[in-house]
Amino acid sequence: MTNNDARLDKELEAAYLELERARKNLAELRRKLPQEAVDDYQFQGPNGPVSLSALFGDKEDLILVHNMGSGCSYCTLWADNFNGAAHHLQDRAAFALISPDSPADQQAFARERGWRFPVYSAQGSEFTADMGFQSSGGGFMSGYQPGVSVFRRNEDGGITRVAKDHFGPGDFYCGVWHLFDLLADGPAGWNPQFEYPDQDSPA
Repeated sequence: MTNNDARLDKELEAAYLELERARKNLAELRRKLPQEAVDDYQFQGPNGPVSLSALFGDKEDLILVHNMGSGCSYCTLWADNFNGAAHHLQDRAAFALISPDSPADQQAFARERGWRFPVYSAQGSEFTADMGFQSSGGGFMSGYQPGVSVFRRNEDGGITRVAKDHFGPGDFYCGVWHLFDLLADGPAGWNPQFEYPDQDSPA
């Protein structure tokens, strides 16, 4: 190993440690943010209306993904990514996805993708806007935005949002970007597609 290689190894180690410290600090700061009480919003499910409180099932915590709908390949990538870990997520907390699509379109798309978590429609509800993931103000952030809200059901039955975050390439919520970062050219302008040409299996 050359002196340059050794120096680079030390720089990488320091960067990993700095990233881990920053990640833990970010998590702690999020937990200190003021928690907000929210209404028991009504959504549409495959069998009709369903309340936010019902999404908890027998859990006291709910992870709810804000998805822009079946027309967004990026949101589909994130949801496909969660699908593989759905059983792990649902063991710790209730986990569901919500989007502006109609219930029928939503259920058809979920079946097509093979999603193993429940999906609900926010059509006709102010929920997405109230949570900060929909804006009509114009500009870059206008319209629907992807992300996640995390809720806690209190002992008195009230619901509190304890955390939120937005999704985007390179975030902590979709692992493909971190694997692409290991490639010689990184993501290299890659964009997710709904379908890919069939690839031959390795010999």
